[in-house]
Amino acid sequence: MNAGKTGDALNMDVTIMGREYRVVCKPDERQELLDAVAYVDRQMREIRDSSKQNNAERVAVMTALNVTHELLKVRVSGSVDLGGLKRRIQTMQSTIDAALAEQEKLF
Repeated sequence: MNAGKTGDALNMDVTIMGREYRVVCKPDERQELLDAVAYVDRQMREIRDSSKQNNAERVAVMTALNVTHELLKVRVSGSVDLGGLKRRIQTMQSTIDAALAEQEKLF
C-alpha cells in the first residue's frame, strides 16, 4: 500500500484480489479504509473460492450484494448500537493483544 497526501485528502494505493486501486480518504479515516479493503478482499476471495468463479466483475457484484444484504439486515434490526459494538470489539482486541504479549514473554 502506497500513500501520498493531497491537501486534506490522503491518496492510497490498495490491493483487492491482487489488483491495485487508487483511493482517496481523509487522514483520520485511513484505518477504517484499510479495514474495509481487508474485509472486501476477504469476502471476494471467499466468493471466488467457494464458487470457483474467475470473473472478477461477477465476484465483485456478488460481494457487493452480500455486503449490502449484511448492511440492510443491521439497519432493519435497528437495535444494534454500532458505537457500543465497536467499543466492545476494541476492548476485546486490547485484551487479546495483552494476552498474546504475555504469552510471547514465555518464549
